[in-house]
Amino acid sequence: MSLKIVISGFYGLGNTGDEAILEAIIDNLRAALPNPDITVFSLSPEQTANTHNVKSVYRGWRRDNKGKIRALREADLLISGGGGLLQDTYPTRFLFGPLPYYLLIVFLAKLCGTKVMFFSQGIGPVNTRWGKILMKVFANMADFITVRDAYSKQLLHELGVTRPETVVTADIVFAFHHKEDDACLESLPLRGDERLVAVSVRPWLDRRDYYGHIAKALDELIELEGITPVFVPMEGHHDVRASEQVVGHMNHRSACHILGPDFTPNQYLHFISRCRLTIGMRLHSLIFSALAGVPHIGLSYDPKVESLLKRSGMWDYSFRLEDIEVGRLVDNARYMLAHRDSVSTIVRQNAAQMRQEAMENIRLLKAKFLSQGEDGR
Repeated sequence: MSLKIVISGFYGLGNTGDEAILEAIIDNLRAALPNPDITVFSLSPEQTANTHNVKSVYRGWRRDNKGKIRALREADLLISGGGGLLQDTYPTRFLFGPLPYYLLIVFLAKLCGTKVMFFSQGIGPVNTRWGKILMKVFANMADFITVRDAYSKQLLHELGVTRPETVVTADIVFAFHHKEDDACLESLPLRGDERLVAVSVRPWLDRRDYYGHIAKALDELIELEGITPVFVPMEGHHDVRASEQVVGHMNHRSACHILGPDFTPNQYLHFISRCRLTIGMRLHSLIFSALAGVPHIGLSYDPKVESLLKRSGMWDYSFRLEDIEVGRLVDNARYMLAHRDSVSTIVRQNAAQMRQEAMENIRLLKAKFLSQGEDGR
């Protein structure tokens, strides 16, 4: 009997990191389980169903709530995750906002008699009083939790989420099945001998100062190292606009390229694998770089980014967003370009360890829930 699984996350909204998470979960579930029956809650259910050959139900509350309840009632297991779902960086008002949404899905699953696993999640920040109350009440309903870093486990305990067993693993994207695909590279007007540097920027709150810092550093690297910066928009038009902001501050803007926003996670990953270096804000641009053994300098706007950079061995070369020093950024990038092979070796070794830890998410799921699915709830 196949395990019936519902996956709940930030899916169908065009975020490359979250779509990579979904692809990694589905591919690895299919590799590890006998014919899993998978349903995904998605904002674009038809697209998700066609892309991954799964069932899909509209994730929002505006429609098809009966479909969500029916899927949860029929399921053996709800996978909540992965990614940074449980946080209140964005406004959390009573039942509106990411944190209450995902916890209400958990609550619905438990009302339907379905087991719940928080899967490879990054927790926090959770700073509001209401967010802390919701976490303590509803997150304790989970049957089992894996988190992608030690910071998340510590935060769960500080929030009073102590009932479910919690294990630190790694982001499931470290178990992504990378395939050859040069669509991104072929979309660019390149000669073929460029020193490509992937750049990932995103809008962040009301901050604008970092656009100028990144622009100045890239200008210097173009002059000193002859690099060709290529901006990789990990969240569609949001990141395209942020990339355009950086390019608008540059003197050598004609030396830059911005990839289109509609490539697949695998295509972006494969493009990054062809680069000499990544300078990135988005977490999954840095995870893609680690997966491909590409040296990377992170610009951390969130503890999840700093945590990843420490695990990949690149934190000493990286910066918190508010602490960017253009001169040091340029020096660090030049060092990585000059010593690429040795830095790449460090990255590959650390990524191999995180790949093993990412696969633990699947092994633990099988150990905790497979026999229950086969025997019936």
